[in-house]
Amino acid sequence: MKHLITFPTLLLLMIMLLSCTGAQKPDEGKKSSESPVKEYPKTGFVERFHSSLDQIIAPGEQLEILAEGFDWSEGPLWLPDQQMVIFSDIPKNSIYQWSEKDGLKLYLKPSGYTDTNSRGGETGSNGLLLDQKGRLVLCQHGDRRMAWMNAPLDQPEAAYKTIVDSWEGKRFNSPNDAVFANNGDLFITDPAYGMELRYKDPKREMNFTGVFRYGIDGEITLLTDQMSAPNGIGLSPDESVLYVSNSGGGKNSFWMAYDFATEGSLTNARVFHDASVASDTLKGAPDGLVVRSDGIIFATGPGGVWVFNSGGEHLGTIMTGEATSNCTLDANNQYLYMTADMYLMRIRLQ
Repeated sequence: MKHLITFPTLLLLMIMLLSCTGAQKPDEGKKSSESPVKEYPKTGFVERFHSSLDQIIAPGEQLEILAEGFDWSEGPLWLPDQQMVIFSDIPKNSIYQWSEKDGLKLYLKPSGYTDTNSRGGETGSNGLLLDQKGRLVLCQHGDRRMAWMNAPLDQPEAAYKTIVDSWEGKRFNSPNDAVFANNGDLFITDPAYGMELRYKDPKREMNFTGVFRYGIDGEITLLTDQMSAPNGIGLSPDESVLYVSNSGGGKNSFWMAYDFATEGSLTNARVFHDASVASDTLKGAPDGLVVRSDGIIFATGPGGVWVFNSGGEHLGTIMTGEATSNCTLDANNQYLYMTADMYLMRIRLQ
C-alpha cells in the first residue's frame, strides 16, 4: 500500500530536522581562520620546595624562550596598552620590544647614554618603569640619571628629560632599578655597575652605593648607604615594607627588607633571605624583583628566579640555567617575563 506524505507532514518533518541539527550561523561548520598558537623553545625547570608553589606555577610548566642574541638583557617592563614587553640590552645602549603579534623589534636607541663622546662600560638603560601618568621612566647608566622619555609609548624617541641625577650636589653612580609608590614617590638603587671602571672609576662622586627616595615634593633623600651593591627594589602591596636586593656576589648575595618609620625613613633593617651559599655554585646573584598584588615575590638570584611568600619563605626557584637579571608580570599576572643573559623568557602562572 502506497503511503502518501501530505504537505503538513512534510513541513513537520522539516521542522523536526532543523531542531535536531540546530540552525547554523553562516560561519559555523567552517574551519577556524585563527592562527594556531605559536610554539616557543622550552628550557629549564621549576625546583619546588613547598606545595603552595603549585598554586603559583602549575606542575609541569616550563620556561619559553621568546627571543635571544642579546649582550646582556635587563629591566623588562610590560606595556598594557601596547600588549608587549620592552627590555634593555645594556651594552648595546638599546631597548627592544617583543609581542605575540609582531615578535622582536628595536624599540629605542640610544637608551641610556646620549653623549657624543664614546666610552666603555655598560652604558645603556637598566630598569624601566611607568609613572602615574603612563610615561616611560628609565634608569640610565651612561647618563647617570633617572629620566623620562619625552615621547608617547607608541611613538618612542630618544628624547629624555632628567627627573633626578644627584644627591647633595654629588652625581649618582649609575641608577640601576627603581619603583614608584602609589603617591608618586620614587625609590632608586644606585650601585656602580654602569660606571666605565665600576667601583674603581675615578669619576665617582660618592664613596658609597645608596638607596634613595625622590619625593613628589622634589626632595631627594638617602635612605641607606649600608649595602655594597643595592640592585632590585620593590614594595609590599600595602607599601609598608621595602625590599632591596644586594648583588655583590658570595657573602654579599642577599635580599634585605625594611619597614618605614613615620617620617618616611627606613627602620627594622633585616636580611629577608640569604643566597650566599647558592651563589657559590649557581650562575647569577640577587638582582631584579617584582612583587605581585598578593605579596608573592619573584626575585632573580642564583640559578634563576626565586619565589618567596611575604614571610620570606623560599617556595621554589624557576631554574633558567642562565644568570638572570630581572623579571616582570603582565597586566593580568598570566605570565612572568624574565631577562636572562642573552635571552628573553617567560613562564605561565596560575
